[in-house]
Amino acid sequence: MSGEGEAVKRVRQMTGEDGKDKESEAKSSDRMPLLGGLDQRWRNWWIRGILSIVMISLFAVVIYLGPIALSLLVVGLLLKCFQEIIAIGYSKYREHNLPLYRVLNWFIAIVASIFIYCDNFFYYYPELKGTTGLFSFFGQYHRIICLSLYVAGFVLFVLTLQKDLYNTQFSMFTWTHITLFLFGCPAYLSIQNTFESIFWLIVPVSLVVCNDIMAYLFGFFLGRTPLIKLSPKKTWEGFIGAVFATMLFGLVLSHMLAKYDYFVCVSGAYPATASRLLFICF
Repeated sequence: MSGEGEAVKRVRQMTGEDGKDKESEAKSSDRMPLLGGLDQRWRNWWIRGILSIVMISLFAVVIYLGPIALSLLVVGLLLKCFQEIIAIGYSKYREHNLPLYRVLNWFIAIVASIFIYCDNFFYYYPELKGTTGLFSFFGQYHRIICLSLYVAGFVLFVLTLQKDLYNTQFSMFTWTHITLFLFGCPAYLSIQNTFESIFWLIVPVSLVVCNDIMAYLFGFFLGRTPLIKLSPKKTWEGFIGAVFATMLFGLVLSHMLAKYDYFVCVSGAYPATASRLLFICF
């Protein structure tokens, strides 16, 4: 049992749950002096509530801007996930001082992100390839451009190889590709779904947000039974309540969004005279 407890403690320390929550809550309360007189539990409630409202509002703005903005948000999340995973490998092999390690990682990640976005964008807006200038050129040849840039990055990697670091360098290069594959494939399909209709991105994301909020609310007011040792704040009451609340929310949200063409129609043509993207319903 003691070994299991130590393992859980180490995992919580790695994920930052052991001490960072209290530190972040303390810093947040310092920035909000109006909450200083509240109990720590309710102070945390208000901080989480305010931040949730801000983030939901920002997401609503992105939804209003349309599929292009939503797709850019997906690419941004892809790069953020990539940074988090690559930072783990960098912290492990930092003492090896690998040549151009970060430059190569980010170069390949950016090239992959450009391909993921542009391949979907120009597929759903082929009319843009018929325009003039650099935009038209990139629309027609973005695949060969991205492939050429990737090959250039691969050549640069080969040039940086050092005899005593072969194993480490190839391990990290593989780490980069596996990370991009694991996050890039879902990002590519998410962007494709977004251009098919933003309904297919809004609903899954909203369900995740709803589940997280409901788990916190049910756990806050009714939570008594711990769910897992890894995260003692999570409770069975929060888990069960969130399951049913999320299913109900999904039914209501889907029914509401299905009434509006803006959410369910495929992204369409972009005439030269149009100032906004159009949505075509079949």
